[in-house]
Amino acid sequence: MAAHALLSASSSHRWLNCTGAPRLEATFPDTTSVYAQEGTLAHELCELKLKKYTTPMAKSSYTRTLNKLKKHELWQDEMEGTSDVYLDYVKEILLSYKVQPAVVIEKRVDFSAYVPEGFGTADCLILAGDTLHVIDYKHGKGVVVDADHNPQMMLYALGAMHDYSLLYMFNTIKMTIVQPRVNNISEFEMSATDLLAWGEEVVKPKAQEAYAEDGHTFEAGKWCGFCRAKQQCKARYEANDAMYAYVNTDPRLISLEDLGTFLKHGQDLEAWFKDMKEYALSQSLDGADIPGWKAVEGRGSRAFQDGDIAVKTLIDAGIDESILYERKVLTLAQIEKAIGKVEFTKLVGDQVVKNPGKPTLVVDTDKRPRITNIPSAAQVFEVQSNGGN
Repeated sequence: MAAHALLSASSSHRWLNCTGAPRLEATFPDTTSVYAQEGTLAHELCELKLKKYTTPMAKSSYTRTLNKLKKHELWQDEMEGTSDVYLDYVKEILLSYKVQPAVVIEKRVDFSAYVPEGFGTADCLILAGDTLHVIDYKHGKGVVVDADHNPQMMLYALGAMHDYSLLYMFNTIKMTIVQPRVNNISEFEMSATDLLAWGEEVVKPKAQEAYAEDGHTFEAGKWCGFCRAKQQCKARYEANDAMYAYVNTDPRLISLEDLGTFLKHGQDLEAWFKDMKEYALSQSLDGADIPGWKAVEGRGSRAFQDGDIAVKTLIDAGIDESILYERKVLTLAQIEKAIGKVEFTKLVGDQVVKNPGKPTLVVDTDKRPRITNIPSAAQVFEVQSNGGN
């Protein structure tokens, strides 16, 4: 079986909405990014720590493997903390049961009963009687991932139900995404009956259409973000071009309902324009002629060939060091990282205040509470009690 499935769980949000994406993407090179490689390294650390907690492991073996990970060129000390968040979450679930349930780490699951040649790897499965926990670690911080009806997690759950059907009769499926770098732990629960119905009624027909050689449907949307064909996909160009014509109306006459629609369309237009510019730039650098556009050298900056040598030369020439160096206090986060969270909290934890962030507009599914400039009843009462002062 291939190392990567045509219809993977991680790309399911895409092919469930745009059945033509998988075959189209297959014509493009399968590249990876530094961010993906960082995520792989962080996953390996999470796997190591969870195995140490759940299975007998010699300290020397653990230390040797950990040191090997730390020597990786993409290693970041931050990974120690993010992997601990993941480990602590799994621990909390295991300790909530009187008898520790079975834990399966980095399990390849088979959901081919619903998706042709469908398989994937679940980070952590907890088998607790009639309850199945599916836990996934996300290292990225660019996009907050929600577990609510997340198709990747649901496919993993279908695969786990299939693989352990002889040993367990699951009634409840609990899915969690642990995304420490954006303080996101998203949980979702559904019945096994509803999950199986989704697999039969939604996944099967879409997967069969996507797996076929032809007869696909191309649909542009948020799922285009990680598609390898996104910069050249004609369906996406047509959808966004039509969207431009729609939003190019007189803004003085729009209602608040229209405004909400325009903002949603604008998100897709902004992402599409960015991808289009990147594609045009790459083509221009390869020598192609894009009518009306060209690649030029951006604004440059000056720098010393060797900063240390330059500074020494200035000092040797009699320039006062105080002119060349700037002394400033580290940020709160940098100080906490430098001295350790425990010592930081002990010494100055009571001196930390959290300032409110600048108001920002987000979609209404964001889990942060809504804010307004309209004073609350309590605030009005407090002002009145103080005589308006």
